Amino acid sequence: MRKINLILALMIGLIATVNLQAQDDLSAERKQAIDSLALEKVRDLSKYISIIGSKSTPWSEANRVIDRAEELFMLDAEIGVSSLARPEIDYYKVRQYFERLMRLNYDRVEIDWFKIEYVSDLQRQPDGTYVGVITIFQKFKAYDKEGGLVYEDTTKKDITIYVKRKETQIGGRIIGFWDVLLGDMRVKETSK
Repeated sequence: MRKINLILALMIGLIATVNLQAQDDLSAERKQAIDSLALEKVRDLSKYISIIGSKSTPWSEANRVIDRAEELFMLDAEIGVSSLARPEIDYYKVRQYFERLMRLNYDRVEIDWFKIEYVSDLQRQPDGTYVGVITIFQKFKAYDKEGGLVYEDTTKKDITIYVKRKETQIGGRIIGFWDVLLGDMRVKETSK
């Protein structure tokens, strides 16, 4: 009798676990919506970087945009910075990266992103979070006061994407939803 009760308890536990996991699995439609949201957030980040890096952006506006850009990231995420002049890659916390970008010592800066695409499909982690990678190419150009190009490079970066299940309360009801946050931006290569 004990064996039967033990087997029944194990089966009920297994069924409950499978049912709980099924609620967190992503359907094809949900995955497509999440992929779109992730790419949209990366495109928003691209716009924010252009605004922050532009010398024509007023200081107060740049700080407001930094606040918005920071909201796209996981806590403690880092962004890599590279240069053709040195082989080292430096990593900065998100806010520090944006503040450094705002203070670059050039008269004009152009930063454009292109070829934004997923390179890895979302993979489920043991805690229920999904993780993927989006690759972007960044074209950076810096000009002096006379309008002459003084520096230019193209950097390939991988952005880690985290998809987490969250809950919010609307009208007294708890509503579950998937949220996308950006993680570290790792420099893969820098070229002319």
